[in-house]
Amino acid sequence: MRLDKYLKVSRIIKRRTIANEACDAGRVSINGKVAKASASVKEGDVIEIRFGDSLVKAEVLSVKETMRKEEAKEMFRYLT
Repeated sequence: MRLDKYLKVSRIIKRRTIANEACDAGRVSINGKVAKASASVKEGDVIEIRFGDSLVKAEVLSVKETMRKEEAKEMFRYLT
């Protein structure tokens, strides 16, 4: 699945356009490498997103095309 779509479906980022902008600005990385919005995401990947001074780190647990809002939290887990 594309990175921008994963961020939206998992609700890490609320809208796909915002996810795209974050990727274009170089604020998103997968497994330590800066990633474009079109980068492929698979189970076990670690995604890092920089929001200003804070850093959000999440491990991908599952990749599904659609997900209900209540179940989206099960797609990833936050790392310290």
